[in-house]
Amino acid sequence: MPDVQAVVFDIGNVLIEWQPERFFDSVIGADRRAAMFAAIDLHGINDAVDRGEHFRDTIHAAAEANPDWRDEVLMWHDRWIEMASPAIDHSVRLLRALRGNAVPVFALTNFGIQTFEIAEPVYPFLSEFDRRYISGHMAVIKPDAAIYQMVEDDCGLDPASLLFADDRIDNITAAAARGWQTHLFTHPQGWADRLVAAGLLTESQAR
Repeated sequence: MPDVQAVVFDIGNVLIEWQPERFFDSVIGADRRAAMFAAIDLHGINDAVDRGEHFRDTIHAAAEANPDWRDEVLMWHDRWIEMASPAIDHSVRLLRALRGNAVPVFALTNFGIQTFEIAEPVYPFLSEFDRRYISGHMAVIKPDAAIYQMVEDDCGLDPASLLFADDRIDNITAAAARGWQTHLFTHPQGWADRLVAAGLLTESQAR
């Protein structure tokens, strides 16, 4: 494979756990959560936020459109940071180890404009990327091919020199179709091993 010129991190479920179902299970119980998610396309609503729709306005509109679930839907806004937690500490160490080795590190993430503003002060490492590609500002989300094209155009690197980690196979498949090197993230140790195999970190740096 070509040498890696930049490492590209997804954020949700790579650097920060993103488990809305787990949050709602803990707050309203698994049965009621399952009924709510069956009644309302909450992930689809969140996709609209990730495409740049205003976070508060979008969630409040969904709450008003679903009065039986109004209070629960509002939690998606009012308690959002509890769904986007905790940080995946090993992945954060890998990010910082790469930067310590002068490897350019980018973020490519489906993330809303306002939700990123909420997350950034809570997770300081979100400010440590060399380049950040935030879908809300780009008005397009993964796995749309356009978002990968925008990254390529902006960074000016050969797609084959980008190594991209994401937890979703559809996002990985779309990147691979453009020639990116990819890693399907399931656990930080697997990602650590991949970075060592690529010669970007030593085994001790990857712990």
